Amino acid sequence: MKFDRLITVVGAHAEGEVGRVITGGVLPPPGRTMFERMSAFQREHSGIRDLLLGDPRGSVNAAVNLITPAARPDADFGMIVMESDYFPPMSGSNLICTVTVALETGIVPMREPTTRVRVDTPAGLVEVEAHCDSGRCKRITFRNVPAFVLHRDRPIEVSGIGTLQVDVAYGGMMYCLVDAGALGLSLDRDEARDLVDLGEKIKAASAEQLPSVHPENSNIHTINQTEFTGPIVNLGGVKTSKNAVVVSPGRLDRCPCGTGTSARLALLHARGTLQVGECFRHLSILDTSFECRIVEETNVGPLAAIVPEISGRAWLTGISQYGVDPDDPFPTGYRLSDTWFR
Repeated sequence: MKFDRLITVVGAHAEGEVGRVITGGVLPPPGRTMFERMSAFQREHSGIRDLLLGDPRGSVNAAVNLITPAARPDADFGMIVMESDYFPPMSGSNLICTVTVALETGIVPMREPTTRVRVDTPAGLVEVEAHCDSGRCKRITFRNVPAFVLHRDRPIEVSGIGTLQVDVAYGGMMYCLVDAGALGLSLDRDEARDLVDLGEKIKAASAEQLPSVHPENSNIHTINQTEFTGPIVNLGGVKTSKNAVVVSPGRLDRCPCGTGTSARLALLHARGTLQVGECFRHLSILDTSFECRIVEETNVGPLAAIVPEISGRAWLTGISQYGVDPDDPFPTGYRLSDTWFR
């Protein structure tokens, strides 16, 4: 066996969503900030993302994360998230996976019962409390970067659907939020394929018709995903709701989605539905959950914003080493529309 390169990856999932973590074989990219490093990696080394996520080594139903030294002095380490179509500035499920892997593999020393970690992401600094017991990371609670609403109750025209009223909010990436009930959807598992088909159409239409730019970083200007939202019900005194996020190029997030949850918390707060400190439980299409609350109000540029806190769990699934045989005709993988849908 001969490989041109060998990359070590620790597998994990957060409440069902697969987030693999590179622990060896990839050098950190240059840059003064994590956003600059993410941009440099995307520009110069996106083939590594393609190698690990594309066929024949990877899967559309996964993301991969690179742990790097922190760019800022008050952080413990940096993180770059790689999804199939995007390098998003932040991802909650991937953060939960990455911190869990960092602690359980000894990259970051574990302290029981609580390990506090500060993660430098391209979206900003994220403060994490890892709840640990008997050498295991039992739960991750993180305060995300500020979340805010960019568009409320805006009509868009969607091919095959017609006029649809949507909202756009940022929670670490940009989301177009849609009331699932308005489309006759209940967010059951058997709707997964329909949700993906509709979500990709809605995302494309909203990105074209509702320009959305982060007020403090003009390089964040793309609506990445559609988030279908279910009704809010009171279960045991906690406001609870289901959601389903469509991840391009065509799959559902298996977990409740940390940045999507953050975006929804900002929208609920803007509508007066959720107050600072009030508990909120967000469910995935698998009925796994994130426990959430709004920590405080703040501002991002001229926009009112909130600081969200999200809590969820991750589990390690294995350790793999990936490589490229010098004779392999697919050194950076490939995609076929039977699974990638585009």
